[in-house]
Amino acid sequence: MDGAGNAPAEGWALEDFEAWMTARDLAVATRRAYRRDLESFIAGAGVPGPETVSARILRAHLVRLTEAGRQRATVARHRAALRAYFAWLTERGVLPADPASRLQAPRPPVRLPTLVAREQLAALLDEDWGDDEWALLDRAVCEVLYGSGLRVSELCDLDRSSVEWSRGTLRVRGKGRKERVVPLHRRGLDAIRMWLEEARDDVASADAPVEALFINRRGNRLGPRDVRRILDRRAAHVHVHPHALRHTYATHLLEGGADLRHVQELLGHASLATTQLYTHVTKSRLQSIHHQTHPRG
Repeated sequence: MDGAGNAPAEGWALEDFEAWMTARDLAVATRRAYRRDLESFIAGAGVPGPETVSARILRAHLVRLTEAGRQRATVARHRAALRAYFAWLTERGVLPADPASRLQAPRPPVRLPTLVAREQLAALLDEDWGDDEWALLDRAVCEVLYGSGLRVSELCDLDRSSVEWSRGTLRVRGKGRKERVVPLHRRGLDAIRMWLEEARDDVASADAPVEALFINRRGNRLGPRDVRRILDRRAAHVHVHPHALRHTYATHLLEGGADLRHVQELLGHASLATTQLYTHVTKSRLQSIHHQTHPRG
């Protein structure tokens, strides 16, 4: 215990802590980041040494970082640095108890998903793009994104065999390769059928993946960047992000009276809490509608 016993720490001993991290073979980037985070804490804490630091002071530091808009990963790293440092001091006997042992990063403020306005949806989905092969692809991609609420990665992973025509559904491989079945409306199914029957084989190169439902202009399976380019091209005047179509799908289902657990299953959320975020969106939208339309709103 370096002869320190339970005596107050001599300064902050950051050099000794960094030497300990080096001995523990922590990555250079981690050691540098922890050192910077600790120096940031010391500069803002307003206390003379670690022996005067309380759990309240540590929590207040993380709250300040969160309120300043620091990224969640950055706040989590600050927490990790503080926990490692104060655990090290406690193990050395410098501190009688570890003030950071139960330190938790504050939850960031809830950010409501961005939605696509109904008029923007109409401009995107009802626009006449012509009937050339790539217009048929773009149409099918947009109809499936909004019509089934898929993640972009899930859409790109669809195979021809994913479409169950008789049932009007898509078999989707979600996170963790977990499979779920999602219904798709008639317009979406018709858009896929037109792509397959009138375009796909005509534009596919010899080495294009036969099983892939959607392919790009290079003959590869469609990728997330391809999807973003499609929306940038087809909705340039409204700037629709692919994931916003998924958010809008979920919100419209809830506004239409769908059960929250059913929406959870359709979206492939592991936790109901994730789906509940959309209830905040619908309440916010209803409040906005009331404010705009009610005589005393």
